[in-house]
Amino acid sequence: MSSFTMYTTPWCGYCHRLKSQLEREGITYDVVDIEQTPGAADIVESANNGNQTVPTLVYTDGTAHTNPSLIQIKDKLAALAV
Repeated sequence: MSSFTMYTTPWCGYCHRLKSQLEREGITYDVVDIEQTPGAADIVESANNGNQTVPTLVYTDGTAHTNPSLIQIKDKLAALAV
C-alpha cells in the first residue's frame, strides 16, 4: 500500500527526477497524470493556491508537498508511520 499519490505530467522534468529517486529508494506511491485524469488538476490547484504545480504529493493524512526533496518525503513518511 502506498503512502502518497504523486500528481504529475509526462513532460515535467522535476517529476521524472523525483520518480527516479523514489524508485531507487524503494518507496512505493501512486501516480496520477493531471492532464489525463478528470478532477486531478483541481486537487493540485487546491493544494497550491490555484496553481497546477507538479509534482504535488498528497499523503494519506490529507497533507500535501509541492516539489519536495527526497529528505522531506522520507521525513513525512516516518512521521506517518508513528
